[in-house]
Amino acid sequence: MKILICDDEENIRNVMKRFLSLDGIDSDTAENGLSAERLLRENAYDAVLVDLRMPGVDGLSLIRWMKSEGFRMPVVMISAHGEISDAVTALKEGAADYIVKPFDPEEVVIKIRSLVEAMNMRSVVEGDRRESGFIGESAEILHIKGIIQKIAPSGATALITGESGTGKEVVARAIHAQSSVADGPFMAINIGGVPENLLESELFGYEKGAFTGADKRKTGLFELASGGTLFLDEIGDMPLSLQVKILRVLQDRKITRLGGTMQMPINARIVAATNKDLEDLVRNGEFREDLFYRLNVVRIHIPPLRERRSDIPFLAAYIVSKYNRQMGMRITGFTPEALEALKNHPFYGNVRELENVIERAMIFADGPVIDLTDLDLRSSMLKKDEERKDEGGAVSSDALSLRDVERAAIVNALHRWEGNRTKAAEELGISRRTLISKIAEYSIDL
Repeated sequence: MKILICDDEENIRNVMKRFLSLDGIDSDTAENGLSAERLLRENAYDAVLVDLRMPGVDGLSLIRWMKSEGFRMPVVMISAHGEISDAVTALKEGAADYIVKPFDPEEVVIKIRSLVEAMNMRSVVEGDRRESGFIGESAEILHIKGIIQKIAPSGATALITGESGTGKEVVARAIHAQSSVADGPFMAINIGGVPENLLESELFGYEKGAFTGADKRKTGLFELASGGTLFLDEIGDMPLSLQVKILRVLQDRKITRLGGTMQMPINARIVAATNKDLEDLVRNGEFREDLFYRLNVVRIHIPPLRERRSDIPFLAAYIVSKYNRQMGMRITGFTPEALEALKNHPFYGNVRELENVIERAMIFADGPVIDLTDLDLRSSMLKKDEERKDEGGAVSSDALSLRDVERAAIVNALHRWEGNRTKAAEELGISRRTLISKIAEYSIDL
């Protein structure tokens, strides 16, 4: 990683260069905008740190020049307290984020690394999208693609619904990639995967000394996502106590770090997702009605894979291509029998289950083509009772109890994710807190 530091104050240049080097990051320095333009032409950088106020070509002019020249690396603007409105202008012009003097150099290093990693991840995702788009050619998926094309440039808040594993984050990333903030960061958080007592600080950040153990300032995801998109996954798991604060952010477009007093503008598009029925949660008093309407500006529902079986061959081909690259394999496709079996399988785990099945089949395949014997398509343990009834209409005598089914599903998910509770909870479509409670209830010890 290599960073360009542009500031007319020599002390700031030297301090930032030293802190970046301590983190193993190389950097060049420029004392004005013109010098920065020359260095940008001569070298490849992963990010630029630039002061707002400089003699001659100032930071805002440099950002505009970079945009006109086609530079796409993230730019972090340095501003003073009285220059917040100018910093907001810089965000609109293309800056990824801004920091306010005096600042903690270590925090800046963390922010820069996060922005560069987000940019690199987006490059990978955009490469996959160029090859695959949002995978599928069914009427349902074509409808979703049409919605994405219409809403992406608008900046409207979107709510994505669908079962676990249907690809809600894929849709969120597609919205981001086709939006006017595509060059900005895409930050994601699984609400149910973060303990309740840490969720607020993850979203809003905190000031040094805000609470015991807060030995330095932390930047929250709302700030890190400025100039880009913040994806709030499993929004239905958000505690009521935090929902009112999220509502205020959506209304005012400002945040205050925990322990802080200064309101800071945020410039992030909000996309939320859930596998729960939010209307039902509203009726039961578990989700705020006013927040629901703020999020539900545009609704995108992703149907389960079993309702769009015609997409399975397209998804299967993409997954094979993906793992061929990742694992250095040369699988060319499926036998007709294997593909037919995939199309007929219910896939209660949706695309995530399909991907797991194909990855395993590729590992065990003896030749370049996946055969029926390579597939592990054991019946889903999450089938509804009526789908396991015998011809007489009664539930089969060897049917498992609901507790047995639930326990087995949890154990299998934990094994699949090597004990990673967050990933297992995502697969099961429950919050991490619920999973931990179930593990204790069933005395599961892996």
